[in-house]
Amino acid sequence: MCHSNEADGETNDVITFDLMEPRSYAIIGTGALGGFYGARLQRAGCDVHFLLHTDYEHVARHGLICESKDGDFALPRVNAYRDVRDMPRCDVVVVALKAMQNHLLPELLPPVVKDGGAVLVMQNGLGGDEEVAKIVGPQRVMGGLCFLCSNKVGPGHIRHLDYGHVVLSEFSQRGVSERMRGIADDFQRAAIPIQLAEDLAIGRWQKLVWNIPYNGLSVILNATTAELMADPHTRVLAEQIMWEVVTDAAACGRCIAPDFVQEMLDRTDRMKPYRTSMKIDFDERRPMEVEAIFGNPLRATQQAGAKSPLIETLYRHLKFLDARNRVA
Repeated sequence: MCHSNEADGETNDVITFDLMEPRSYAIIGTGALGGFYGARLQRAGCDVHFLLHTDYEHVARHGLICESKDGDFALPRVNAYRDVRDMPRCDVVVVALKAMQNHLLPELLPPVVKDGGAVLVMQNGLGGDEEVAKIVGPQRVMGGLCFLCSNKVGPGHIRHLDYGHVVLSEFSQRGVSERMRGIADDFQRAAIPIQLAEDLAIGRWQKLVWNIPYNGLSVILNATTAELMADPHTRVLAEQIMWEVVTDAAACGRCIAPDFVQEMLDRTDRMKPYRTSMKIDFDERRPMEVEAIFGNPLRATQQAGAKSPLIETLYRHLKFLDARNRVA
């Protein structure tokens, strides 16, 4: 069933699913994020199917373990797969891969998205929603902004350190849809705090207010979030970068409230010492999400006629470090 909504002068048909029927979930990328949220959903009784790569054998035999600040739990049995062609078609397909792996999505998504289903993009940075929309159609795409401190510490073993709430939005329209409310019901039953937002684009920029300074500086300066906040010089630098992101968002047509920067600083002050996801990738000599978190926003800002000297400096540093890491 479809209904039409108008936003910014455009009409989009957004596919909805029956809110009375239990929803099935496919997790594409069972790492620190996908594994955590998928495990919570299964624990709450949802029908969840996990795509794995290197962890497949271990998880198929032993399930998932989640250490969490909210209470540890284990799932001895999960629906584990290493090939999407063996998975059932699901109502909600969660894309939790790192953005560098998005070139795999044209093969991964079509076999597992149910007719009338949605793809929920839970990735950092800008550009992922558009990439998925080209594969499945914009009306199927939703965005999930994840404010989560979580690491994968071993095969099928996730450690949740702090936060965990999700902001959910539609991609092809503004406003709160029925299917957003249905997914929110599942997340709430799974004890995942969730907020429904009307504008995905502003949410992506808000997430960058935190991701750009802390991911970038943590790699370049070899520091945790706590170390960056404790030093007066890096604290000021992080705040200056945040304000540059706010200015860039405005240049791209999205206004972030002035008190949002202080909110992000306060949250980081309260956060447990955290090694960012980009710092972990760098330390493990894995490719970093430099283009999604830095390159794409930088290009969007430049196209809007604005300049971002601090972000561009971070971007150039990280491109050098990422290239050297890949060679090593």
